[in-house]
Amino acid sequence: MKRFFIYSIAFLPIVYLLIRLFILDNVNDPIKYIYTITGASATIILFISIIISMIKNKINLIKYRKEIGLFGFFYAFLHLINFIILDASFDFEFIIKETLDKPFIYLGMIAFFILLFMAFSSSKQLFRKYNNYHKFIYISLVLITIHWIMAQKSVNINQFIYIGIILIIGYYKLLQQIIKNSKI
Repeated sequence: MKRFFIYSIAFLPIVYLLIRLFILDNVNDPIKYIYTITGASATIILFISIIISMIKNKINLIKYRKEIGLFGFFYAFLHLINFIILDASFDFEFIIKETLDKPFIYLGMIAFFILLFMAFSSSKQLFRKYNNYHKFIYISLVLITIHWIMAQKSVNINQFIYIGIILIIGYYKLLQQIIKNSKI
């Protein structure tokens, strides 16, 4: 029952996106709208996956963290596919030029490749081997936030909220690490 609830919640952004694009048909710039929904969904879901590991002593949802993280990757993948297919029309010369000309794109690409590695190494066997590298999720989220701010070309209240969340999570993880090390 919990998995059904998680899947239902995780698919809400894609359902909302499809309804807005194909049923309501009231989106001025569909490509930008897809960027916004997929990027924000990926970021929020990845934040949730981190929060799950942070609150595991109070609420143990750790067995769902992998699936939630994979949903975050799914939305990041859709975000990238939107760039490659709809925005660049498979023009790889354009993709390389845009990536080199616009720093926010290569920051997003670096974050995506971190997520790609984490998605591929999330099986039980590979996770045991590469568990320590999964801490790069924090770097990925910082890169994603910078990517988003640079893409918007301005900082608004939403970005300040994300920056605040990253700082709070970073502070909390640092405290957890200090407490863990002091017990050793």
